[in-house]
Amino acid sequence: MDNPVILFEDPASAEEALFAAVSGRDRSADGQFVYAVRSTGIYCRPSCPSRRPQLKNVAFYLNPEAAEAAGFRACKRCRPLEDDKASAIIAAACRRLDIAEDAPALADLAHKAGFSPAHFQKMFKAALGVSPSAYFRARRADKARAALLAGGGVTEAIYESGFKSSGRFYEASCAMLGMIPSAYRQGGKGERITFAIGQSALGAVLAASTERGVCAILLGDDPEGLAEDLQRRFSHAELIGGDAAYEQILARVAALVEHPAKAFDLPLDIRGTAFQMRVWAALRQIPAGGVADYAEIARRIGAPKAARAVARACAANPLAIAIPCHRVVRRDGHLSGYRWGLERKRDLLNLELAAVESAPS
Repeated sequence: MDNPVILFEDPASAEEALFAAVSGRDRSADGQFVYAVRSTGIYCRPSCPSRRPQLKNVAFYLNPEAAEAAGFRACKRCRPLEDDKASAIIAAACRRLDIAEDAPALADLAHKAGFSPAHFQKMFKAALGVSPSAYFRARRADKARAALLAGGGVTEAIYESGFKSSGRFYEASCAMLGMIPSAYRQGGKGERITFAIGQSALGAVLAASTERGVCAILLGDDPEGLAEDLQRRFSHAELIGGDAAYEQILARVAALVEHPAKAFDLPLDIRGTAFQMRVWAALRQIPAGGVADYAEIARRIGAPKAARAVARACAANPLAIAIPCHRVVRRDGHLSGYRWGLERKRDLLNLELAAVESAPS
């Protein structure tokens, strides 16, 4: 047990960096390596909440398999083996949901995964932020969107998305698309979106809402540019300047821009592909004052090789602050691209960190 896997060319400096992650219980390091404690014979994830070991008693390994080959056993508190197994199970369930014509019963999905329905539902929701049935509906919505935008008629969209009748399709269409199918096919023609633009400590802020909730929160330096961005997003919708009542919503949004650690309590109209919805759900689970890297988010949603796609989903986020894509950083901890500017991203993170650190324990 005294021959750890060498992770870097300079083991001494590597140990210091890895031990810093362990000492800080850095969740973003989970999946990158495990550490083993020689005095107990146990190995853990970097974020394990157990008592911090002394560096002289620690060995670092690339993965659980290497630690077990060296004679260590998995920690029963942080369960380092379960993350990889859970990701594989959830990914397999997603593949079944992706190709299903009808919504599979929860009991059937759970049976194939080897769990009770209640446990499987809890595990699926913890990983993706939505239930299996909600994920299936999102995938069905993807198929309907693709068929409508490809130029096909509503009839083609009905069958492409797996519906057996037009009645069922029209019943579900507003929930899936945010509007009736014909309006979606015409780029939101006939939809009414109320918006207002104001100022915050971080620059201009635009809030826009449909009848279902806030559909866009955009940040920038140029109010006119924000309005043009909204017009591009909803190219055929009717955009209506907000009245005094809507100014109150804008004020609440602007306040949240300046205090991003507070819970976002406005109703949202979130629209995206099933993959984007999975990513955005994972982003909303990152606590204020915390960060995660793109690879970690990819693992959380059961797609460990999709870090670049996660980055694209972050860039497509239309709801700044409400969907906190500013909390996603590069693997080395440095800030990466943010559609509303790196300085604004840095300011948001600093505001959150200050709020968390000043909060009573």
